[in-house]
Amino acid sequence: MIKGIHHVGVAVRSLKDACGFWRDTLGLPLIREAELPDQGVRAALLASGSCEIELLEPTGPDTPVGRFIERRGPRLHHLCFQSDDVGRDVQRFWGTGVEMIDTKPRKGLVGMIAFVHPRSTAGILVELATPPASAKLPESPVAVTVAHLIVEDVRTAVYLFRDMFGLPIRISHPDWSIAQLAAAAGVALQFGSTTTTAGKPGLSMLRMMSRSLDFVGARLDARGLGYRRDAVGIVLGPDPTGGVPLIIHQPQA
Repeated sequence: MIKGIHHVGVAVRSLKDACGFWRDTLGLPLIREAELPDQGVRAALLASGSCEIELLEPTGPDTPVGRFIERRGPRLHHLCFQSDDVGRDVQRFWGTGVEMIDTKPRKGLVGMIAFVHPRSTAGILVELATPPASAKLPESPVAVTVAHLIVEDVRTAVYLFRDMFGLPIRISHPDWSIAQLAAAAGVALQFGSTTTTAGKPGLSMLRMMSRSLDFVGARLDARGLGYRRDAVGIVLGPDPTGGVPLIIHQPQA
């Protein structure tokens, strides 16, 4: 059974520089860090509310993440859904014609993992993971609330993710230009169309929440990172974050 989103993966050129932003500037607690030679990455997991951020630095250019960065630059890379039994879900998907990159689970930073081919998930790279039993995630001053996805057909993608991963629909505009699925406690997936948003199918942006935008602004100012503050909150382009367009907002009153 899929239990919701576990983490969002980010492909980065330098794990050290990425941790300098996500851990040292935003204050996300580091959970785990390791090199995974069989996957060609150095990776780190950081807590962000009810889910996690996984940072992936390629160990060389001729690796999956290295080739991804060569094609598309550092940016959001994949979604990971938590499964209570990744092996069983791999067999379930494989048996219904879903194209899998991994036909059996393998060990990853999160636990036992397997990847679904983007051709079966509306152009989005999706990971399944069964993490080991662990303690509650540490408190984080900034929490992921929305992961934005660009797809060719919003309605088709929403029903696909609903049926494959058991995610309920939260919002759908009458013309299906935008829709949201509930992905975890306090976290949503928002789907937009390639016809209205420039870019190829994939993850495009994150929204995060902080109880104090003044705290976040002060941390950004201290490191000389450029940002804009307006009615939606603090807006960061991909350069300060290492490739991830980001909006940080406060809870609604």
